[in-house]
Amino acid sequence: MSLPVGLYFGLGSLPVLSDAETRSISAENPDGSKGGGGKAEPGPDSAARELGRGWKVRPCITVKAGETVTLADVKGSGVIQHIWITVRPEGLMGCVLRMYWDEEDTPCVETPLGDFFACGHGLRAKVNSLPVAVNPTGGLNCYWPMPFRKRARITVENQWHEDIGGFFYQITYALTEVAPGSAHFHAQYRKSMTRRDYPEHVLLDGVTGKGHYVGTYLAWTQMSNGWWGEGEIKFYIDGDREFPTVCGTGTEDYFGGAWGFGGETFSTAFLGYPLYAKEEGRVPRHGLYRWHVMDPIRFKQDLRVTIQALGWWPGRKYQPLTDDIASTAYWYQTLPHVQFPPLAGLNDRLPR
Repeated sequence: MSLPVGLYFGLGSLPVLSDAETRSISAENPDGSKGGGGKAEPGPDSAARELGRGWKVRPCITVKAGETVTLADVKGSGVIQHIWITVRPEGLMGCVLRMYWDEEDTPCVETPLGDFFACGHGLRAKVNSLPVAVNPTGGLNCYWPMPFRKRARITVENQWHEDIGGFFYQITYALTEVAPGSAHFHAQYRKSMTRRDYPEHVLLDGVTGKGHYVGTYLAWTQMSNGWWGEGEIKFYIDGDREFPTVCGTGTEDYFGGAWGFGGETFSTAFLGYPLYAKEEGRVPRHGLYRWHVMDPIRFKQDLRVTIQALGWWPGRKYQPLTDDIASTAYWYQTLPHVQFPPLAGLNDRLPR
């Protein structure tokens, strides 16, 4: 008996046959139709003008300033399995990625393009993890499985002041029955400047429904000297108010490191600190990810997630920090979802 795609992943599932139909959307096959790739006609200025139709005529698109382009609009039931994108560096911060599932009018995913792929601050970082891989030079890959039952729509908006050319993308998916119990993928970006009187950044708030939290990416801009990662992450689950059910012991601890990372960066299957940028005349910038693939944080009613910004005063006292923190939170949940707060504008997102 063939099995629906959506619950069976990894090497152990490869021998299992399925009736799923593979499709892939790119600039060469914009609607992913069967036999629909490589049909563009070369113009007089095309690099394929001497080769003709079928020879890499339309490998990428230009996203005009202020324009929103639909990368994918798939009707029916299926699961997105792989997304690959590459774009010039301005697009990491200047482009906004959005995803809509089934009948939702507001996005279930809304983040700057780079942050979704663990490349915050508008900087490329090499990421060697299981669900996200960023390879030289700026190949952005995502393997988060994204099931849908009626429709999947993915858009990109160019909020940069110039057109962004050379936008390459490939979205591979399976048309298939979605396994019962499969929830929908969500990702939300938030940005804040923590305050000395209450140095806390909120990653998620107001999430309702049943689901599980699967990932955190932080683009942390350090605004003072010294150690910046003494604060704890906290998960308030199913009615928690003053005190959380899941409480970390320090920022570097949550991301799988210890003792201030020892000044080293790293990237592993589920945890990483791939970016530490300390340049002359610039404040230090950090990029960190934690994928809860093996240890999802499950909730039945609601979820709130926060992280503290703490350093050290002399005399071994915690120092509240005023730091610039951008976060992307990843989770699966039932629909409908609560509408996200307004996305920070481009000027607010730009790196310091």
